Amino acid sequence: MKDRVFASCARALVVGLAASPALTFAQTTGDTLIIRVTDGRTSENASALLASEPVNRLASDPSVSLSRMGGRGLEPIVRGQSQERVDVLLDGIRVEGACPNRMDPPTSRLSSALAPVLEVRTNNRTLRWGPIAGGQVIATTAAPKFNGQATTGQVTLGGSDNGSGKLVNAAVAVGNEDAWLRLSGGYDEADDYEDGDGNKVRSAYENAEGRVDAAWTAENGFFIKGMVSQQEESDVKYAGSGMDAPQTDTDIYRLEIGSPVAKGEWNLLAWQADVDHIMDNFSLRQAGMMKMQTNSITETRGLRFTLDQSPAGSTDWAIGADVETNDWDATLLNLTNPMPMTVSLMWPGVERERVGLFAEGFQRIAQDIKVGAGLRYDRVEMDATKAGSIASMNMTPAMLYQGAYGTTEVEVEDNNASGFVSGEWRLPQNQALTLTGSRSVRSPSVTERYLARNTMSDSWIGNPDLDTEKHHKLELALNGSKNQWSWKPVVWVDQVDDFVLRYKETQAQCGKSKGCTRYKNIDARLLGVEVNVGWTDGTWSSSSALASVRGENRDDNKALSQIPPVQFVQTLGWQSLGHSIEAQWQLARRQDRIDPLSGLDAGTSPGYGVFSLSGSHPLMEYLTFSWALDNLFDNTWAPHVSRANTDPFNASAVRVNEPGRTLRAALTARW
Repeated sequence: MKDRVFASCARALVVGLAASPALTFAQTTGDTLIIRVTDGRTSENASALLASEPVNRLASDPSVSLSRMGGRGLEPIVRGQSQERVDVLLDGIRVEGACPNRMDPPTSRLSSALAPVLEVRTNNRTLRWGPIAGGQVIATTAAPKFNGQATTGQVTLGGSDNGSGKLVNAAVAVGNEDAWLRLSGGYDEADDYEDGDGNKVRSAYENAEGRVDAAWTAENGFFIKGMVSQQEESDVKYAGSGMDAPQTDTDIYRLEIGSPVAKGEWNLLAWQADVDHIMDNFSLRQAGMMKMQTNSITETRGLRFTLDQSPAGSTDWAIGADVETNDWDATLLNLTNPMPMTVSLMWPGVERERVGLFAEGFQRIAQDIKVGAGLRYDRVEMDATKAGSIASMNMTPAMLYQGAYGTTEVEVEDNNASGFVSGEWRLPQNQALTLTGSRSVRSPSVTERYLARNTMSDSWIGNPDLDTEKHHKLELALNGSKNQWSWKPVVWVDQVDDFVLRYKETQAQCGKSKGCTRYKNIDARLLGVEVNVGWTDGTWSSSSALASVRGENRDDNKALSQIPPVQFVQTLGWQSLGHSIEAQWQLARRQDRIDPLSGLDAGTSPGYGVFSLSGSHPLMEYLTFSWALDNLFDNTWAPHVSRANTDPFNASAVRVNEPGRTLRAALTARW
């Protein structure tokens, strides 16, 4: 692990970048300052600008739920599916987490200094980034806008009361639209926040990041873009885990080139992402009888080529190829005695190689009809290179796989064929009807296939013999607008063959006092409905959004785990002369349909209603004041999908509770 010199450097970088007139505001606002500098792009609203973690902005979409384990590492659940079924792409690249318990989901890599635009995709309207099993979260960082100036930037100073959050972010870009260089850095921290009952929730963290990116475009359209970033998360506490994370380091490198060709362009993207992670049960909490620590790493290398063409105004097509390699390694150690002892090779040197090819096209066959189709093939090879290495109790991972599933083969080869067909019909009164059918094939993840944790009291063992997961989706959507109104109802169904089910065996079944976690294939079905209705007259606006999803284990005729309840979000906004105020009411019905044998559902959950306010107000040409008052009525609540609470100091909480009433405010200076 690297030392923490980087955190100090990040703070120094931010102070230097923020040395502008805006810094005078920092000297007058007290100890709980939040300073955020981004690339000059206006956020979606004041609450989004002040979000402690960028993925928080997805909470306003009722089709997305966020599972909380602590103060960082929120896990998005899209239409009832999460983890490996939801891809997260950061400016087109995939970054894998390094924690077997998912303390660091890919969304924790989202930059706060350069808060990206987030888009959620739920079906295969394109295959260039891979097939969509549950969903895709696309994060896109905008290039700086100079508007004829030589430099551009943004500084935000503010504070939050619940958890005493402090944040310093900065970015400055020099150049013009054809050639520019941007430096950004940030540091943020928070103490444990309180829930609505006034109970402390283990959620403290420190996070530092630094980034350099640049771009150059020639007169003929050829371009080159590069990016280097580093992130360090330190002393992160988790109320939903038996361990905390004293250190997680992430290094990302990205290089992209492209150029116009014929009636379109070609693009070549290369990336590398390395994540080092440490979690233990003694650094940030009182140690139990044994001091346990897990050291884990993941390394990702990728290369993608894409050719896009529009030979006629009514035709678009694209082809491409990509290759990606991943290496995972995680070891659970017992550090109680001076001589560390290897307990489990949790990720026993797992390697994955994936090569993919895709082709897709769209054709407008009539003025009001557009059709599309695409095919993708992925060759996936996986192997656990340390499956024969001995851990505690003279057990190897290969022995654990054989004992749990009877399989002796750990090398796996998958041939995955995915595709889609779509049709769009323009209807009278500015409406469009879209029908999309797709097949998406997902190879089981490193954890589902190869995790090998074995202790005296429990075990968690992946299944190398799992089949690939096949999703067959059908989605029908109607987009429309008339006068001041807009609407979009959606109905969808996802029939899944060989769904990878996580389940727990009892002590009587596996001989462990705390049970055993296992994986198997089943047939499943998910279906849902979503409705969005909006209205605006230019000054006042209103939006209503509802989402409902049902998940069924068809083999056992019972519910799937981690299925959110019916959710509804109502917002009312006002804006005039640059001022804006928004009220949001977030509601959820109780959820009784759970899978208690999964080890993922903490139990049934009650319904809730949370009311929040936010606003933004220009003070002068380059200065704006933003504020947010979350959970106005100080309710105690938690999303159904959040992790089960394991904090002994807040034993009454079933899940990891959300923060109670929280006031956040900020001053933003742009140039």
